[in-house]
Amino acid sequence: MPANGYFIDANLLLLLVVGSVSLDAIARHRRLREFTQDDYGILIHLIDRVDRVLVTPNTLTETSNLLGLHGEPERSRFFERFRFIIEETDEIVVASVDAARNGTFTRLGLTDAALLEVATEETPIITVDLDLYLAASSSNPGSAINFTHLRNL
Repeated sequence: MPANGYFIDANLLLLLVVGSVSLDAIARHRRLREFTQDDYGILIHLIDRVDRVLVTPNTLTETSNLLGLHGEPERSRFFERFRFIIEETDEIVVASVDAARNGTFTRLGLTDAALLEVATEETPIITVDLDLYLAASSSNPGSAINFTHLRNL
C-alpha cells in the first residue's frame, strides 16, 4: 500500500527548514554537515509525492532546538520558515507516558519512541537514524524509510 503521508525525523525536518531558506546554508549549519544540497532535493521529491507531512510535538521541539544553534541573521529566517512549515504539517500528539512505555524508550529516547507509536505503512517515518529505522522496521515492516539508502541510489 502506498504511503499517504510521511513522518519526518528531526534531522530531516531541520534539513527541510534550512534548505528551504538557503541551499548554501545547509553546509554552514553545524548539525547538517552530513547533508548536501542533493539530499535536500531528494527530501523534497519524497514529500512532494504525498498529501501530508506529519510531525509530533517532540520532533518539532527537537528541530526548534537544533535551529537555535545557528547564528543570526539566518537564524531568524529559519524560524520564520519553520513557522510556515509547522502551519503546513499535520501534528500528531503522542502522550509522553505512551511513548515512555514503548520498549525502545530507554534506548532511543522520547522523540523516537513517540514516532514509533504512530508510524505505519501508510504513514512511515523518513529517517537518517539507523537505530530508529531498524526499530520501526522490526516492529512494523514498511513503517520506516531509510533516507541513507535513498541517498545512495
